[in-house]
Amino acid sequence: MRRFFVWSALAALVGLLIAGGGYWAYWQFHARFQPVVVDRNQGAVQTLLDGSGWVSGGGGGRPVYIVGYRDSAAMQRYEREEAPKLRAAGVEVRIIVFARPDREGLQQSTAAERATVAELWLSRDWSLYERWTATPTASWTAAGLPKADGNLARMAVVEAGRGFSRDLSELLGGAGLQTSWPLVIWRDEAGFLKACACTDPRSWAFIRDDLGAPDRVAADVPPTGLPEPLEGSAQPLPYPDVPPTTAEPAPTTETPPAPTGPAAPRKAPEATKDEETTFF
Repeated sequence: MRRFFVWSALAALVGLLIAGGGYWAYWQFHARFQPVVVDRNQGAVQTLLDGSGWVSGGGGGRPVYIVGYRDSAAMQRYEREEAPKLRAAGVEVRIIVFARPDREGLQQSTAAERATVAELWLSRDWSLYERWTATPTASWTAAGLPKADGNLARMAVVEAGRGFSRDLSELLGGAGLQTSWPLVIWRDEAGFLKACACTDPRSWAFIRDDLGAPDRVAADVPPTGLPEPLEGSAQPLPYPDVPPTTAEPAPTTETPPAPTGPAAPRKAPEATKDEETTFF
């Protein structure tokens, strides 16, 4: 009987270990990358999104919000790799950027970044956002934009963006989402509001599945309309636009007209005499 209890206890322990290992593997490789369904404060979250200074390149269908800050490498990668796939599914990608607040007395944003964020929230200028993200951070000076520092109205807009990110984090934290940037927020086909802290690429597939986006997008057709070169061959250069040439007039070979009047008689040479010879 004692041996039976020992073996039963060992079997139960092994079963618990297997179950625990299975749950750990499920959480580690699948569950923790799934988006969360915002089942609390959906109206408050939607109000924040609608009132924010998002920018968009256009498009119809359901909106998808990508929230983050300029120097977030994870946000830049997600937008670069996933935004074209979402647009291919007819989704409107809306970008919301904010300037991070100071932390322990250290600034986490630059004056140029704050000026650009204020301008984007006020003007919703997509072309400005494209120029900003296409320029290295160290080279961006926000030339031509009004400064936010020292401008009470524009600094209020910057602080509004910071408050937006803080309030959004608190509301989504109530749904069990640990905030990290970028945050991606959308509604599925059933209308449920979902959110994802998409720092890990393993979470991106869940968003594509919800929105019906493809896993890959076709390569763009070359703008010249020429077929793509074969692998290993040099790509031909486009033919240059040469301006039309004008024909130069041919050189004339006409001889001067002959004189019509009688020729004047030549004067006979006069003799000159040297010391020893006479010349004509």
